[in-house]
Order: sequence, then C-alpha cells, then structure tokens
Amino acid sequence: MHPDDRIAITDLINQHGHLVDASERFDELFTADVQYDVTDLGGGVITGATALWEAGLALGDNNPVAHHVTNVVLTEVGPDEVAAKSKGLGVMADGSCGSVTYEDTVVRTAEGWRISHRRVLARRRPLGR
Repeated sequence: MHPDDRIAITDLINQHGHLVDASERFDELFTADVQYDVTDLGGGVITGATALWEAGLALGDNNPVAHHVTNVVLTEVGPDEVAAKSKGLGVMADGSCGSVTYEDTVVRTAEGWRISHRRVLARRRPLGR
C-alpha cells in the first residue's frame, strides 16, 4: 500500500469520532450504500449512509457524547480496497464508557477513501474469559 493511501485511510478512520460527535459530513466517511453492522449491539445491519444518520438521531440521549478511535491496523486487500481494524471508546453523558472493535472495509471512490462496510463488536469480557 502506498504511504499516501495509508495516511488517507488512517485519517478517514480517525475523523470518524470527530465528525460523528459533531453530527456532520457523514458523506466524507461512508459510501452512500454503506453496510453498518451493529448486530453485536442489538441493532442489526443498517444499510445506507442516510439510514445510518437517521439511526444515530433516533438514539437521542443514548448516543455517546464522545467517540474515540485508536489502534488502527490496515491490511491491503487490493489496489482499491483495504481491511481496517481499530478500537473505539464511547463515552456516555453520565461518564460511563464502553469499548468496541471496528472491522472495516475501506474502498477507493472518486471522492477518496470511504468506509463501505463496518462491523462493530462490543468488548464485554476481560482477557481470558
């Protein structure tokens, strides 16, 4: 993978927390037909950036007030596709937090790199359990 692509994809994933928390510019993160799989959180698969936006709004006060993304690992699948794995921390208004793993498919589009598929896996048990 070219270093410029690695930087662009890492920036894309890092921007997730900033843009989601600011409730703006989803089109800079996701393809229009994104598959956002929150089955592990009880939400099923959300199809499309518009539906994802609406699902986030529907959560209302149950949304985290802060999303933090870290530990980004990229694996080239092809010239225009990368598998990305990262960790996410969600901080709620009451100060509680949760940890997830994001498993992404990132694709090159005419607008740049975008997430076309994301699977969100909750971390619920300590190591070895």
